[in-house]
Amino acid sequence: MLNNYTVNKKACLLVLLLGTSMAAIDSSIVNLSLPVIRQQFSSNITEVQWILTAYMLSFSIFVPLTDWLKNRIGFFNLYIGSTAIFTIGSLLCGLSPSLHWLIAARVLQAVGGGAITPTALAIIATVFPEKERGKAMGIWGLGIVMGPALGPTLGGILTQHFGWPSIFFVNIPIGLVTIWLSYKHLRFLKAEQPNKKPFDTAGFISLSVFLIVLQYSITKIGIIPLFSFTGLTLMLLFIGSFIFFFYSSRKHRSPLLDLSLLTNFKFVNGLGLTFVRSVAMFGGLFLLPFLLQDYLGYSETASGLIILPNALMVGIIMPFAGKWTDTHGYRSVSIAGLAVLGVSMFMFAQLYPGNALFFALLAMLLRGAGFGMLNTPLTAAVISAVPKEKVAMASSINTLIIQLSGAISVSVISLIHQVLNDRYMAEGATAALAEHRALQNCYLLSGLLMLIAIIPAMKLPEKNRKLFSGKQILMDAA
Repeated sequence: MLNNYTVNKKACLLVLLLGTSMAAIDSSIVNLSLPVIRQQFSSNITEVQWILTAYMLSFSIFVPLTDWLKNRIGFFNLYIGSTAIFTIGSLLCGLSPSLHWLIAARVLQAVGGGAITPTALAIIATVFPEKERGKAMGIWGLGIVMGPALGPTLGGILTQHFGWPSIFFVNIPIGLVTIWLSYKHLRFLKAEQPNKKPFDTAGFISLSVFLIVLQYSITKIGIIPLFSFTGLTLMLLFIGSFIFFFYSSRKHRSPLLDLSLLTNFKFVNGLGLTFVRSVAMFGGLFLLPFLLQDYLGYSETASGLIILPNALMVGIIMPFAGKWTDTHGYRSVSIAGLAVLGVSMFMFAQLYPGNALFFALLAMLLRGAGFGMLNTPLTAAVISAVPKEKVAMASSINTLIIQLSGAISVSVISLIHQVLNDRYMAEGATAALAEHRALQNCYLLSGLLMLIAIIPAMKLPEKNRKLFSGKQILMDAA
């Protein structure tokens, strides 16, 4: 017992799944609404993509605060507080009168969403013993992968029938239910004793500058000359902020990010594969609405339904992937996931008006199967590579990589698409043909990246090692 409350692991997992799913859905629910929002606010693709990148970038900046906040206010207050902020941000997004207002509201959403996933993962690692953790992560991981998978389908249907603001208003009842259930089933977490570590102000500021300059510079490649005053200023800020963050983190007794974890090969290898997974998840998904709606002519609802098999396959495969991971380890399941994802990307490159429906549905099925296989072993491999006391920090870094790589991939793939489109137009291709060739090449590059990632995946452990030694703190108290 903890504070007279029994730990109900199933109810705890449900609460964490709800919050995680709500935050994860918003990473993709906007995608199929982008053409509609672009038209309403008279914007171009470069401006509209900031609806996604501002969310993911702000998410990335706030994630490193999770470990410090957990020590300062505890898991219980952090999970409820972040859910409440996310819900308020969703309300403001739906009420946005302009594109700039919408982007600003997305930033507020990200402030709340940035803590939900790493906090939930750390709670699972604390509550569930090692022999149950793979299965628990497999179920909880449905929120991580099913969110982005279901987001486009839900977003397309809501946008066509209720308008784009409804894609944000749908979060409000989910957020309120999550807060209510948290008060019922997570109160045992109040037994934690706060650890008031000093805040790494210098590290937070320098890391924020580094991430913002990195993201902004990517969006301005080819626009701002490298050796211009602005280009050199950005370069100095980029290099200087990184060096300052590195040295300040090594000197601070409670650094924002524990960089010593980066000397752990298994941990870094898992992060690298997580980066690749996010490129496939966010970068490939960003182009889909423009491919399905603008090039192939499908409506928002039809586009959402075409993407639905992706979500169904994720839901089917994820629980089995958790069991496979517990039984066989990380390597074989991850390699299979990467291979299937690579094939799905190559299939997206083969979409034409004559074969679009068949190839799109088959590609979606393979994409869902690949993500379903890949998510659990990668998450478990990253977390199991560190000792118990480092789990919250490892979870924060893992979530940071997911969101940062997502933001980078959206910007890079939109830039590659624009460059290729302009090149084909200059060569005399029609607008439709240039658009199609640019999309083809983007998916071919993504597929090639998936296959190359199989090489580092071969270094993942084939058999699980014991994650934590000794009994679980909260389970002991219970």
